[in-house]
Amino acid sequence: MFGIYIHIPFCKQACHYCNYHFSTSLKHKSRLLQAIGKELILRKDELKGQAKTIYFGGGTPSLLDGNDLDYLFQIIHEHYQVADDAEITMETNPDDLSKEKLRVLSNTPINRLSIGVQSFYDEDLIWMNRAHNAKEALESLHLAKEYFANITIDLIYGIPQMDNTRWEETLDIAFQLQIPHISFYALTVEPDTALERFIEKKKSPPVVDDHAYAHYRILQRKAKEANYQNYEFSNFSKTGYYSQNNMAYWSGRPYLGIGPSAHGYDGERRCWNMANNILYAKKIEAGKLALECEELTHTDKYNEYVMTRFRTLKGMSLSGLRKQFGEKLYAYALNQAKVHLEAGRLSVSGDYMRVTELGRFQTDGMAGDLFFIE
Repeated sequence: MFGIYIHIPFCKQACHYCNYHFSTSLKHKSRLLQAIGKELILRKDELKGQAKTIYFGGGTPSLLDGNDLDYLFQIIHEHYQVADDAEITMETNPDDLSKEKLRVLSNTPINRLSIGVQSFYDEDLIWMNRAHNAKEALESLHLAKEYFANITIDLIYGIPQMDNTRWEETLDIAFQLQIPHISFYALTVEPDTALERFIEKKKSPPVVDDHAYAHYRILQRKAKEANYQNYEFSNFSKTGYYSQNNMAYWSGRPYLGIGPSAHGYDGERRCWNMANNILYAKKIEAGKLALECEELTHTDKYNEYVMTRFRTLKGMSLSGLRKQFGEKLYAYALNQAKVHLEAGRLSVSGDYMRVTELGRFQTDGMAGDLFFIE
């Protein structure tokens, strides 16, 4: 089994915090879609078995119309085996989700919507330079529930001007809507973004870890009260609605990355397409791939194993660690984990070492402490 990730590199406007690859001009949309379709064909034999997940990310895939999607799905189903129960997700923005658009999407193979809400307050959305407003966010969710049962939304915490009270109110709105899956992301200052420049020029207050941590503690409490499971560091779900796409990433399942800047993984290599729409299209049109790849060393695989498993509720299998990476790295991991086990940030139960609720916000840092640096 494997996954297919398709990067749609277009947005209406640039969010201040975002450093993903996209263009705000749709001038070359048709050409890029043709190239994406051709790349799918060129790489059809790269991974074996069935596609268990298909994920349209971006960018803003909801800028595609019904004909665009029909074109891509026709190629996928002609050249790939797609599991009958495959999870097929499209990222969308609230301002794109009219009743007519939702009707169109519901008549495609897409069976899961990811809606980029980010906040239910206009002041936050304006600060982030989102294309929608709070009213549109709420309306899109009520409409989407008429057409899709499997919905996830994104919300951002740690926003400088968002105090704890407003964050609690945000969570109340989200949980009362009974959205089955929610991804919560701490605001980070990425390089070469408008947010980075605003902070440097003192046009925006800095992003502070302690502020984000306070929000995360509130999130943990209120999610538990609302019966959401924190099955992966950033992801919270009702029973039966874990994201299969997310779980595939964190369990090391291979996936194809299709489209400009898209990343993929085959178990031995990580590959990524060039992040330039026109150069990508020219390469593909010439029948060549636009990929760069790196072979993963034994140590790379060990570090990724630790990082990905620590992010999940299930945790890291110690027998799996020992079997895959040998006695040396197994003993090294246990020794490096000792300080966190003693502090209660990690725990061991049966075969699994996992991050406790106390240590959840420090997950990536603790994984880094177990990394082996050659």
